[in-house]
Amino acid sequence: MPEADPGRVGEDAKRVSFLTFRMGERLYAVSAEQVSKVIRSPPVARLPHGPKSLLGVANLRGSILPIASLRGLLGQEPMVDEPRAIVMRGKAPVALAVDRVDALVMVDEARIETLQAELASDPGERLTGAFLTQAGGETAKILDVRGLLEAAFVQRERPARAVRSEAMAGREAEVAAAADQGRKLVTFEVGGQTFAFDLHSVREILPLDANLAEVPHSESLVLGVMAYRDTVLPLLSLRGLLGFPVRDAVEGREKVVVVAVAGVVVGLVADRMQAIVSADPADVDPTPPMLAARTGGETQVRAIYRADGGRRLISVLTTDRLFKEDVMARLGSAEGVGSPEPALASAGGADLQFVVFRLGDDEFALPIEAVDEVARVPAQVTRLPKTPRFLEGVINLRGEVLPVIDQRRRFDMPPAADLEARRLIVVRTGQWRAGLIVDSVSEVLRRPADDVEPAPDLAGEPTRLVHGVLNLEATGRLILLLDPAELLSRAERRRLDKLAGGVEQAGG
Repeated sequence: MPEADPGRVGEDAKRVSFLTFRMGERLYAVSAEQVSKVIRSPPVARLPHGPKSLLGVANLRGSILPIASLRGLLGQEPMVDEPRAIVMRGKAPVALAVDRVDALVMVDEARIETLQAELASDPGERLTGAFLTQAGGETAKILDVRGLLEAAFVQRERPARAVRSEAMAGREAEVAAAADQGRKLVTFEVGGQTFAFDLHSVREILPLDANLAEVPHSESLVLGVMAYRDTVLPLLSLRGLLGFPVRDAVEGREKVVVVAVAGVVVGLVADRMQAIVSADPADVDPTPPMLAARTGGETQVRAIYRADGGRRLISVLTTDRLFKEDVMARLGSAEGVGSPEPALASAGGADLQFVVFRLGDDEFALPIEAVDEVARVPAQVTRLPKTPRFLEGVINLRGEVLPVIDQRRRFDMPPAADLEARRLIVVRTGQWRAGLIVDSVSEVLRRPADDVEPAPDLAGEPTRLVHGVLNLEATGRLILLLDPAELLSRAERRRLDKLAGGVEQAGG
Protein backbone atom coordinates (compact mmCIF):
# COMPACT_ATOMS: atom_id res chain seq x y z
CA MET A 1 0.00 0.00 0.00
CA PRO A 2 1.55 3.38 -0.97
CA GLU A 3 2.96 5.53 1.82
CA ALA A 4 2.42 9.30 2.05
CA ASP A 5 5.83 10.99 2.32
CA PRO A 6 5.95 13.88 4.85
CA GLY A 7 6.94 17.45 4.15
CA ARG A 8 5.57 17.94 0.67
CA VAL A 9 7.33 20.77 -1.10
CA GLY A 10 4.20 21.92 -2.90
CA GLU A 11 1.05 20.86 -4.59
CA ASP A 12 2.84 20.59 -7.95
CA ALA A 13 5.78 18.53 -6.59
CA LYS A 14 6.55 15.55 -8.79
CA ARG A 15 6.19 12.25 -6.98
CA VAL A 16 8.18 9.14 -7.82
CA SER A 17 7.22 5.55 -6.97
CA PHE A 18 9.80 3.18 -5.44
CA LEU A 19 9.80 -0.44 -4.31
CA THR A 20 11.72 -0.82 -1.04
CA PHE A 21 13.37 -4.05 0.11
CA ARG A 22 15.92 -5.24 2.65
CA MET A 23 19.20 -7.07 2.81
CA GLY A 24 19.86 -7.75 6.48
CA GLU A 25 19.38 -4.45 8.32
CA ARG A 26 19.92 -2.31 5.21
CA LEU A 27 17.00 -0.74 3.38
CA TYR A 28 17.21 -0.29 -0.38
CA ALA A 29 14.92 0.98 -3.10
CA VAL A 30 14.54 0.73 -6.85
CA SER A 31 12.30 2.72 -9.18
CA ALA A 32 8.95 0.97 -9.56
CA GLU A 33 9.12 1.60 -13.32
CA GLN A 34 12.06 -0.84 -13.48
CA VAL A 35 10.14 -3.60 -11.67
CA SER A 36 8.05 -6.12 -13.58
CA LYS A 37 6.82 -8.18 -10.64
CA VAL A 38 7.75 -9.61 -7.24
CA ILE A 39 7.79 -13.41 -6.91
CA ARG A 40 8.77 -16.10 -4.47
CA SER A 41 12.28 -17.23 -5.28
CA PRO A 42 11.79 -20.21 -7.63
CA PRO A 43 13.91 -23.38 -7.74
CA VAL A 44 17.05 -22.68 -9.74
CA ALA A 45 19.44 -24.69 -11.88
CA ARG A 46 22.98 -23.73 -10.89
CA LEU A 47 25.37 -22.77 -13.67
CA PRO A 48 28.78 -24.39 -13.15
CA HIS A 49 31.67 -21.98 -12.62
CA GLY A 50 29.25 -19.08 -12.53
CA PRO A 51 30.02 -16.05 -10.34
CA LYS A 52 28.71 -16.35 -6.79
CA SER A 53 26.27 -13.50 -7.40
CA LEU A 54 24.48 -15.61 -10.05
CA LEU A 55 22.33 -18.17 -8.22
CA GLY A 56 21.32 -19.88 -11.46
CA VAL A 57 18.43 -19.93 -13.91
CA ALA A 58 14.74 -20.56 -13.27
CA ASN A 59 11.53 -21.16 -15.20
CA LEU A 60 9.13 -18.21 -15.13
CA ARG A 61 5.94 -18.97 -17.06
CA GLY A 62 7.77 -20.86 -19.76
CA SER A 63 10.74 -18.48 -20.08
CA ILE A 64 14.27 -18.90 -18.77
CA LEU A 65 15.13 -16.25 -16.19
CA PRO A 66 18.55 -15.69 -14.57
CA ILE A 67 18.41 -15.20 -10.78
CA ALA A 68 21.04 -12.88 -9.26
CA SER A 69 21.67 -12.48 -5.53
CA LEU A 70 21.74 -8.94 -4.16
CA ARG A 71 24.05 -10.14 -1.40
CA GLY A 72 26.42 -11.52 -4.01
CA LEU A 73 26.27 -8.33 -6.08
CA LEU A 74 27.27 -6.36 -2.99
CA GLY A 75 30.24 -8.61 -2.29
CA GLN A 76 28.67 -10.73 0.45
CA GLU A 77 27.96 -14.46 0.64
CA PRO A 78 24.55 -15.29 -0.88
CA MET A 79 22.00 -17.00 1.35
CA VAL A 80 21.10 -20.61 0.67
CA ASP A 81 17.42 -19.69 0.52
CA GLU A 82 16.62 -16.08 -0.35
CA PRO A 83 12.81 -15.97 -0.12
CA ARG A 84 11.85 -13.17 -2.55
CA ALA A 85 12.92 -12.10 -6.00
CA ILE A 86 12.28 -8.83 -7.84
CA VAL A 87 11.94 -9.30 -11.61
CA MET A 88 13.52 -6.32 -13.36
CA ARG A 89 12.25 -5.05 -16.69
CA GLY A 90 14.46 -4.82 -19.79
CA LYS A 91 15.42 -6.53 -23.02
CA ALA A 92 17.11 -9.22 -20.92
CA PRO A 93 14.94 -9.61 -17.78
CA VAL A 94 16.70 -10.70 -14.60
CA ALA A 95 15.39 -11.47 -11.11
CA LEU A 96 17.09 -10.00 -8.05
CA ALA A 97 16.89 -12.24 -4.96
CA VAL A 98 16.50 -10.23 -1.74
CA ASP A 99 15.89 -10.97 1.94
CA ARG A 100 12.54 -9.19 2.21
CA VAL A 101 10.33 -6.84 0.21
CA ASP A 102 9.01 -3.93 2.29
CA ALA A 103 6.56 -1.66 0.48
CA LEU A 104 5.68 0.44 -2.54
CA VAL A 105 6.23 4.09 -1.57
CA MET A 106 5.66 7.51 -3.15
CA VAL A 107 8.40 10.11 -2.70
CA ASP A 108 8.58 13.79 -3.65
CA GLU A 109 11.34 14.08 -6.23
CA ALA A 110 12.70 17.19 -4.47
CA ARG A 111 13.40 15.14 -1.33
CA ILE A 112 15.67 12.62 -3.11
CA GLU A 113 19.31 13.27 -2.19
CA THR A 114 21.99 12.45 -4.77
CA LEU A 115 25.31 13.97 -3.65
CA GLN A 116 24.92 12.84 -0.06
CA ALA A 117 24.03 9.33 -1.25
CA GLU A 118 27.42 8.95 -2.93
CA LEU A 119 29.19 9.90 0.29
CA ALA A 120 27.05 7.47 2.31
CA SER A 121 27.56 4.45 0.06
CA ASP A 122 29.09 1.31 1.57
CA PRO A 123 31.69 -0.86 -0.22
CA GLY A 124 30.18 -2.62 -3.24
CA GLU A 125 27.14 -0.38 -3.46
CA ARG A 126 26.18 1.61 -6.54
CA LEU A 127 23.65 4.29 -5.68
CA THR A 128 21.73 6.90 -7.62
CA GLY A 129 20.23 8.58 -4.58
CA ALA A 130 18.59 8.17 -1.17
CA PHE A 131 15.47 9.35 0.65
CA LEU A 132 13.89 9.25 4.09
CA THR A 133 10.89 6.97 4.57
CA GLN A 134 7.79 8.01 6.46
CA ALA A 135 8.09 5.22 9.03
CA GLY A 136 10.76 6.31 11.51
CA GLY A 137 12.63 8.46 9.03
CA GLU A 138 14.80 5.51 7.91
CA THR A 139 17.13 6.10 4.97
CA ALA A 140 16.41 4.05 1.85
CA LYS A 141 19.31 3.82 -0.59
CA ILE A 142 18.33 3.82 -4.27
CA LEU A 143 20.32 1.09 -5.98
CA ASP A 144 21.70 1.26 -9.52
CA VAL A 145 20.75 -2.35 -10.21
CA ARG A 146 21.76 -2.31 -13.88
CA GLY A 147 25.13 -0.85 -12.93
CA LEU A 148 25.65 -3.62 -10.36
CA LEU A 149 24.76 -6.28 -12.94
CA GLU A 150 27.07 -4.81 -15.58
CA ALA A 151 29.93 -4.65 -13.06
CA ALA A 152 29.39 -8.22 -11.84
CA PHE A 153 28.76 -9.99 -15.14
CA VAL A 154 30.97 -9.72 -18.18
CA GLN A 155 28.64 -9.38 -21.14
CA ARG A 156 29.60 -11.11 -24.35
CA GLU A 157 28.18 -10.84 -27.80
CA ARG A 158 25.79 -13.64 -28.51
CA PRO A 159 25.19 -14.64 -32.14
CA ALA A 160 21.64 -14.80 -33.38
CA ARG A 161 19.83 -18.02 -32.57
CA ALA A 162 19.67 -19.16 -36.18
CA VAL A 163 23.40 -18.60 -36.60
CA ARG A 164 24.09 -20.41 -33.34
CA SER A 165 21.93 -23.34 -34.43
CA GLU A 166 23.94 -23.60 -37.65
CA ALA A 167 27.15 -23.57 -35.63
CA MET A 168 25.80 -26.30 -33.35
CA ALA A 169 24.79 -28.38 -36.34
CA GLY A 170 28.24 -27.92 -37.86
CA ARG A 171 29.93 -28.97 -34.65
CA GLU A 172 27.70 -32.04 -34.35
CA ALA A 173 28.55 -32.97 -37.94
CA GLU A 174 32.24 -32.54 -37.11
CA VAL A 175 31.88 -34.81 -34.08
CA ALA A 176 30.04 -37.42 -36.11
CA ALA A 177 32.66 -37.30 -38.87
CA ALA A 178 35.52 -37.57 -36.36
CA ALA A 179 33.94 -40.53 -34.59
CA ASP A 180 34.88 -44.01 -35.66
CA GLN A 181 32.41 -46.05 -37.63
CA GLY A 182 31.44 -48.04 -34.55
CA ARG A 183 27.85 -49.21 -34.20
CA LYS A 184 26.21 -47.54 -31.19
CA LEU A 185 24.01 -49.83 -29.13
CA VAL A 186 21.70 -49.11 -26.18
CA THR A 187 22.00 -52.04 -23.78
CA PHE A 188 19.48 -52.95 -21.10
CA GLU A 189 18.72 -55.78 -18.71
CA VAL A 190 15.67 -58.00 -18.89
CA GLY A 191 15.33 -61.08 -16.69
CA GLY A 192 18.99 -60.96 -15.72
CA GLN A 193 20.19 -61.00 -19.33
CA THR A 194 21.55 -58.20 -21.52
CA PHE A 195 19.86 -57.12 -24.74
CA ALA A 196 20.34 -54.12 -27.03
CA PHE A 197 18.77 -51.91 -29.67
CA ASP A 198 20.62 -49.90 -32.27
CA LEU A 199 20.76 -46.34 -30.98
CA HIS A 200 19.29 -44.89 -34.17
CA SER A 201 16.07 -46.89 -33.63
CA VAL A 202 15.55 -45.48 -30.12
CA ARG A 203 13.64 -42.21 -29.84
CA GLU A 204 14.05 -41.65 -26.11
CA ILE A 205 14.79 -43.44 -22.85
CA LEU A 206 12.59 -42.30 -19.96
CA PRO A 207 11.96 -43.28 -16.34
CA LEU A 208 8.84 -45.41 -15.86
CA ASP A 209 5.94 -43.39 -14.50
CA ALA A 210 4.72 -45.10 -11.35
CA ASN A 211 1.23 -43.69 -11.95
CA LEU A 212 0.63 -45.44 -15.24
CA ALA A 213 -2.95 -46.24 -16.25
CA GLU A 214 -3.83 -49.85 -16.91
CA VAL A 215 -5.78 -50.84 -20.02
CA PRO A 216 -8.77 -53.09 -19.20
CA HIS A 217 -8.91 -56.51 -20.85
CA SER A 218 -5.48 -56.09 -22.43
CA GLU A 219 -2.86 -58.73 -23.02
CA SER A 220 -0.43 -59.49 -20.20
CA LEU A 221 2.43 -57.86 -22.08
CA VAL A 222 0.51 -54.53 -22.19
CA LEU A 223 1.38 -52.86 -18.88
CA GLY A 224 -0.75 -49.76 -19.47
CA VAL A 225 -0.30 -46.24 -20.81
CA MET A 226 1.58 -43.16 -19.59
CA ALA A 227 1.47 -39.51 -20.61
CA TYR A 228 3.87 -38.73 -23.44
CA ARG A 229 4.02 -35.25 -24.93
CA ASP A 230 0.49 -34.44 -26.16
CA THR A 231 -0.72 -38.03 -26.29
CA VAL A 232 -0.45 -41.32 -24.40
CA LEU A 233 2.24 -43.94 -24.79
CA PRO A 234 1.36 -47.66 -24.67
CA LEU A 235 3.74 -49.55 -22.39
CA LEU A 236 4.70 -53.07 -23.34
CA SER A 237 6.70 -55.44 -21.18
CA LEU A 238 9.99 -56.58 -22.64
CA ARG A 239 9.86 -59.38 -20.08
CA GLY A 240 6.64 -60.61 -21.68
CA LEU A 241 7.96 -60.16 -25.22
CA LEU A 242 11.16 -62.04 -24.42
CA GLY A 243 9.46 -64.91 -22.59
CA PHE A 244 10.34 -63.96 -19.02
CA PRO A 245 7.79 -63.86 -16.17
CA VAL A 246 6.08 -60.45 -15.97
CA ARG A 247 6.54 -58.69 -12.64
CA ASP A 248 3.47 -57.76 -10.61
CA ALA A 249 4.94 -54.53 -9.19
CA VAL A 250 7.24 -51.73 -10.31
CA GLU A 251 10.63 -51.81 -8.55
CA GLY A 252 11.68 -48.22 -9.35
CA ARG A 253 14.66 -48.88 -11.63
CA GLU A 254 12.69 -49.69 -14.77
CA LYS A 255 13.23 -47.61 -17.90
CA VAL A 256 10.96 -46.99 -20.89
CA VAL A 257 12.65 -47.39 -24.28
CA VAL A 258 10.54 -45.36 -26.73
CA VAL A 259 10.63 -46.77 -30.26
CA ALA A 260 8.51 -46.58 -33.40
CA VAL A 261 7.27 -49.94 -34.63
CA ALA A 262 5.65 -49.88 -38.07
CA GLY A 263 4.67 -46.25 -37.57
CA VAL A 264 3.28 -46.80 -34.06
CA VAL A 265 5.14 -45.27 -31.10
CA VAL A 266 5.37 -47.66 -28.14
CA GLY A 267 7.26 -47.77 -24.87
CA LEU A 268 9.17 -50.96 -24.11
CA VAL A 269 9.74 -51.44 -20.39
CA ALA A 270 13.13 -52.89 -19.44
CA ASP A 271 14.22 -53.94 -15.95
CA ARG A 272 17.02 -51.36 -16.02
CA MET A 273 19.34 -49.61 -18.42
CA GLN A 274 22.95 -50.67 -18.60
CA ALA A 275 24.97 -48.55 -21.02
CA ILE A 276 25.42 -46.98 -24.42
CA VAL A 277 28.28 -48.75 -26.16
CA SER A 278 30.21 -48.23 -29.36
CA ALA A 279 30.50 -51.67 -30.92
CA ASP A 280 33.12 -52.55 -33.50
CA PRO A 281 31.18 -53.89 -36.54
CA ALA A 282 33.66 -56.76 -36.69
CA ASP A 283 32.38 -57.91 -33.28
CA VAL A 284 28.71 -57.94 -34.36
CA ASP A 285 27.67 -61.22 -35.97
CA PRO A 286 24.31 -62.08 -37.56
CA THR A 287 22.16 -64.53 -35.63
CA PRO A 288 23.00 -68.14 -36.52
CA PRO A 289 20.40 -69.48 -39.02
CA MET A 290 19.29 -72.30 -36.72
CA LEU A 291 18.60 -69.87 -33.84
CA ALA A 292 16.83 -67.40 -36.14
CA ALA A 293 14.54 -70.16 -37.37
CA ARG A 294 13.57 -71.04 -33.79
CA THR A 295 12.72 -67.49 -32.65
CA GLY A 296 9.87 -66.91 -35.10
CA GLY A 297 8.64 -63.41 -35.90
CA GLU A 298 8.28 -62.19 -32.34
CA THR A 299 11.30 -60.91 -30.32
CA GLN A 300 13.63 -61.90 -33.13
CA VAL A 301 17.31 -61.49 -32.35
CA ARG A 302 18.93 -59.92 -35.38
CA ALA A 303 22.58 -60.02 -34.27
CA ILE A 304 24.94 -61.03 -31.48
CA TYR A 305 27.50 -58.55 -30.16
CA ARG A 306 30.68 -60.09 -28.72
CA ALA A 307 31.47 -57.53 -26.03
CA ASP A 308 34.64 -57.36 -23.93
CA GLY A 309 36.61 -59.45 -26.38
CA GLY A 310 33.94 -62.15 -26.56
CA ARG A 311 33.63 -62.61 -22.80
CA ARG A 312 30.07 -61.24 -22.85
CA LEU A 313 27.39 -61.84 -25.50
CA ILE A 314 24.63 -59.28 -26.10
CA SER A 315 21.54 -60.07 -28.17
CA VAL A 316 20.67 -57.19 -30.53
CA LEU A 317 16.94 -56.82 -31.15
CA THR A 318 15.29 -55.04 -34.03
CA THR A 319 12.05 -53.08 -33.97
CA ASP A 320 10.82 -53.95 -37.48
CA ARG A 321 10.22 -57.57 -36.46
CA LEU A 322 9.67 -57.12 -32.76
CA PHE A 323 6.03 -58.26 -32.98
CA LYS A 324 4.12 -60.63 -35.18
CA GLU A 325 1.79 -58.99 -37.68
CA ASP A 326 -1.36 -60.10 -35.86
CA VAL A 327 -0.07 -58.61 -32.59
CA MET A 328 0.68 -55.29 -34.31
CA ALA A 329 -2.78 -55.28 -35.88
CA ARG A 330 -4.44 -55.77 -32.48
CA LEU A 331 -2.28 -53.14 -30.79
CA GLY A 332 -2.91 -50.63 -33.56
CA SER A 333 -6.66 -51.10 -33.40
CA ALA A 334 -6.99 -51.18 -29.59
CA GLU A 335 -8.68 -48.07 -28.21
CA GLY A 336 -6.22 -45.84 -26.36
CA VAL A 337 -3.28 -48.05 -27.23
CA GLY A 338 -0.93 -47.14 -30.03
CA SER A 339 -0.45 -43.69 -31.51
CA PRO A 340 0.91 -42.59 -34.87
CA GLU A 341 4.52 -41.52 -34.69
CA PRO A 342 4.45 -37.81 -33.76
CA ALA A 343 6.19 -35.33 -36.03
CA LEU A 344 8.52 -33.81 -33.46
CA ALA A 345 10.60 -31.80 -35.88
CA SER A 346 9.39 -28.24 -36.11
CA ALA A 347 9.67 -25.81 -38.95
CA GLY A 348 12.61 -24.18 -37.20
CA GLY A 349 14.90 -27.15 -37.02
CA ALA A 350 15.40 -30.91 -36.83
CA ASP A 351 15.16 -33.10 -33.75
CA LEU A 352 18.07 -33.21 -31.32
CA GLN A 353 18.92 -36.05 -28.95
CA PHE A 354 20.64 -35.59 -25.61
CA VAL A 355 22.15 -37.84 -22.96
CA VAL A 356 20.93 -36.47 -19.61
CA PHE A 357 23.01 -36.91 -16.46
CA ARG A 358 22.95 -35.69 -12.88
CA LEU A 359 25.44 -34.00 -10.61
CA GLY A 360 23.83 -33.57 -7.21
CA ASP A 361 20.40 -31.99 -7.68
CA ASP A 362 21.29 -30.46 -11.06
CA GLU A 363 20.64 -31.98 -14.47
CA PHE A 364 22.91 -31.55 -17.47
CA ALA A 365 22.88 -32.90 -21.00
CA LEU A 366 25.30 -33.55 -23.84
CA PRO A 367 24.41 -33.93 -27.54
CA ILE A 368 24.26 -37.63 -28.27
CA GLU A 369 26.52 -37.14 -31.30
CA ALA A 370 29.36 -36.28 -28.90
CA VAL A 371 28.83 -39.35 -26.68
CA ASP A 372 30.76 -42.43 -27.73
CA GLU A 373 29.48 -44.60 -24.90
CA VAL A 374 28.18 -44.72 -21.34
CA ALA A 375 29.53 -47.31 -18.92
CA ARG A 376 30.16 -48.01 -15.26
CA VAL A 377 33.09 -46.24 -13.68
CA PRO A 378 36.05 -48.65 -13.89
CA ALA A 379 37.30 -50.10 -10.62
CA GLN A 380 40.90 -49.39 -11.61
CA VAL A 381 41.87 -45.83 -12.56
CA THR A 382 45.60 -45.11 -12.86
CA ARG A 383 46.41 -41.92 -10.98
CA LEU A 384 49.16 -39.70 -12.36
CA PRO A 385 51.41 -37.32 -10.41
CA LYS A 386 51.31 -33.54 -10.91
CA THR A 387 48.00 -33.53 -12.73
CA PRO A 388 45.04 -31.11 -12.46
CA ARG A 389 42.83 -31.65 -9.43
CA PHE A 390 39.80 -32.61 -11.52
CA LEU A 391 41.71 -35.35 -13.39
CA GLU A 392 40.90 -38.66 -11.73
CA GLY A 393 43.54 -40.45 -13.78
CA VAL A 394 43.68 -42.54 -16.96
CA ILE A 395 42.23 -45.90 -18.00
CA ASN A 396 42.91 -48.33 -20.79
CA LEU A 397 39.73 -48.49 -22.85
CA ARG A 398 40.10 -51.25 -25.42
CA GLY A 399 43.74 -50.38 -26.06
CA GLU A 400 43.33 -46.59 -25.93
CA VAL A 401 44.63 -44.48 -23.04
CA LEU A 402 41.69 -42.35 -21.95
CA PRO A 403 41.86 -39.47 -19.45
CA VAL A 404 39.13 -39.66 -16.81
CA ILE A 405 37.73 -36.41 -15.43
CA ASP A 406 35.75 -36.14 -12.19
CA GLN A 407 33.00 -33.76 -13.29
CA ARG A 408 32.11 -32.94 -9.68
CA ARG A 409 35.63 -31.68 -9.07
CA ARG A 410 35.52 -29.87 -12.37
CA PHE A 411 32.42 -28.00 -11.22
CA ASP A 412 33.79 -27.40 -7.69
CA MET A 413 31.27 -29.74 -6.06
CA PRO A 414 31.82 -32.03 -3.05
CA PRO A 415 32.43 -35.77 -3.67
CA ALA A 416 29.44 -37.97 -4.52
CA ALA A 417 27.83 -39.97 -1.72
CA ASP A 418 26.62 -42.89 -3.89
CA LEU A 419 29.62 -44.32 -5.73
CA GLU A 420 27.71 -47.33 -7.09
CA ALA A 421 25.37 -45.22 -9.23
CA ARG A 422 28.18 -43.25 -10.89
CA ARG A 423 28.66 -43.59 -14.62
CA LEU A 424 31.44 -42.85 -17.11
CA ILE A 425 30.40 -40.86 -20.20
CA VAL A 426 32.99 -41.13 -22.97
CA VAL A 427 32.85 -37.83 -24.86
CA ARG A 428 34.44 -37.00 -28.19
CA THR A 429 34.90 -33.56 -29.68
CA GLY A 430 37.11 -33.37 -32.74
CA GLN A 431 40.08 -35.65 -32.07
CA TRP A 432 39.87 -35.26 -28.30
CA ARG A 433 38.29 -37.98 -26.14
CA ALA A 434 37.83 -38.21 -22.39
CA GLY A 435 35.72 -40.04 -19.83
CA LEU A 436 33.52 -37.90 -17.59
CA ILE A 437 32.52 -39.30 -14.19
CA VAL A 438 28.96 -38.22 -13.32
CA ASP A 439 26.56 -39.16 -10.51
CA SER A 440 24.16 -41.01 -12.81
CA VAL A 441 22.80 -41.11 -16.36
CA SER A 442 19.03 -40.78 -16.21
CA GLU A 443 17.71 -40.81 -19.75
CA VAL A 444 18.03 -40.05 -23.44
CA LEU A 445 15.78 -37.19 -24.57
CA ARG A 446 14.69 -36.19 -28.05
CA ARG A 447 13.44 -32.65 -28.62
CA PRO A 448 13.00 -30.22 -31.53
CA ALA A 449 15.86 -27.74 -31.88
CA ASP A 450 13.42 -24.88 -31.22
CA ASP A 451 12.84 -26.21 -27.70
CA VAL A 452 16.41 -25.26 -26.78
CA GLU A 453 16.49 -21.76 -25.30
CA PRO A 454 19.70 -19.70 -25.24
CA ALA A 455 21.57 -19.62 -21.95
CA PRO A 456 21.25 -16.31 -20.07
CA ASP A 457 23.90 -13.82 -21.10
CA LEU A 458 24.95 -12.97 -17.55
CA ALA A 459 27.49 -15.64 -16.78
CA GLY A 460 30.34 -14.45 -18.97
CA GLU A 461 33.33 -16.47 -20.11
CA PRO A 462 33.47 -19.00 -17.21
CA THR A 463 30.14 -20.53 -18.20
CA ARG A 464 30.51 -20.49 -21.97
CA LEU A 465 30.21 -24.27 -21.80
CA VAL A 466 26.43 -23.92 -21.15
CA HIS A 467 25.15 -23.24 -24.68
CA GLY A 468 21.46 -23.67 -23.99
CA VAL A 469 18.70 -24.64 -21.58
CA LEU A 470 16.04 -27.28 -22.12
CA ASN A 471 12.91 -26.17 -20.27
CA LEU A 472 10.59 -29.11 -19.56
CA GLU A 473 7.80 -26.98 -18.15
CA ALA A 474 5.32 -29.84 -17.68
CA THR A 475 7.60 -31.52 -15.15
CA GLY A 476 9.28 -28.38 -13.79
CA ARG A 477 12.74 -29.48 -14.95
CA LEU A 478 15.54 -27.28 -16.28
CA ILE A 479 18.35 -29.14 -18.06
CA LEU A 480 21.53 -27.26 -18.86
CA LEU A 481 22.97 -28.23 -22.24
CA LEU A 482 26.77 -28.41 -22.25
CA ASP A 483 29.01 -27.72 -25.21
CA PRO A 484 31.48 -30.66 -25.38
CA ALA A 485 34.14 -28.46 -26.97
CA GLU A 486 34.09 -26.17 -23.91
CA LEU A 487 34.34 -28.84 -21.20
CA LEU A 488 38.08 -28.18 -21.04
CA SER A 489 40.17 -25.24 -22.16
CA ARG A 490 42.64 -25.65 -25.01
CA ALA A 491 45.55 -25.47 -22.57
CA GLU A 492 43.99 -28.22 -20.44
CA ARG A 493 43.42 -30.41 -23.49
CA ARG A 494 47.03 -29.95 -24.59
CA ARG A 495 48.18 -30.91 -21.12
CA LEU A 496 46.04 -34.05 -21.12
CA ASP A 497 47.34 -34.98 -24.59
CA LYS A 498 50.90 -34.76 -23.28
CA LEU A 499 50.03 -36.85 -20.22
CA ALA A 500 48.33 -39.48 -22.38
CA GLY A 501 51.31 -39.54 -24.73
CA GLY A 502 53.68 -40.04 -21.84
CA VAL A 503 51.61 -42.90 -20.48
CA GLU A 504 51.50 -44.59 -23.91
CA GLN A 505 55.30 -44.33 -24.28
CA ALA A 506 55.80 -45.73 -20.78
CA GLY A 507 53.44 -48.58 -21.55
CA GLY A 508 55.21 -49.31 -24.84
